[in-house]
Amino acid sequence: MKRKVQEYFVYFMLYSMIGWLYEVFLEVVVYRWGFSNRGVLFGPYCVIYGTGALILIFSLGWLMERRIYAGKILVTPLLVFLGIMAVTTGVELIGSYVMEFTSGGWAWDYRRFAFNFQGRIALNPSVRFGIGGMLFLYVLQPLFVKLTEKMPPGAYNAVSGFLAAALAADVSWLAVKSLL
Repeated sequence: MKRKVQEYFVYFMLYSMIGWLYEVFLEVVVYRWGFSNRGVLFGPYCVIYGTGALILIFSLGWLMERRIYAGKILVTPLLVFLGIMAVTTGVELIGSYVMEFTSGGWAWDYRRFAFNFQGRIALNPSVRFGIGGMLFLYVLQPLFVKLTEKMPPGAYNAVSGFLAAALAADVSWLAVKSLL
């Protein structure tokens, strides 16, 4: 049981860091706005991506294992894609409200996109999250599972312990900073 909790925590941190890299890449390379820390914490992670990744693993893993056909056409990947879009859009919408409640605003504004809701969610990012989610569920997650299964228990304990300590320190720093 301890190993499973550690695995999901490591996945959470990996996807939070990948999400941060994605956000920074968009800002610096695609939009050319310059660098800014895209996370709400100090470290290089966007916890909304880690949270979304775990939700996708838990909510859509069962669907990926099924083989659903429409006639002779396998539609499971399409259903997974649509599920990813729905789940990630919901996570993003809820995340925007949580961020607004805790910090007075949220870290993105989709008003420039067509089919947006209050600038919090929009069709364009939802489609991108669907594509990214397919890459995540069908390529990255199986790779990370293989890598984590091969790690010796001592190394795994050290990695997960280091990540937990870093996240705890970061959250503590944010709490102290908000009190000052």
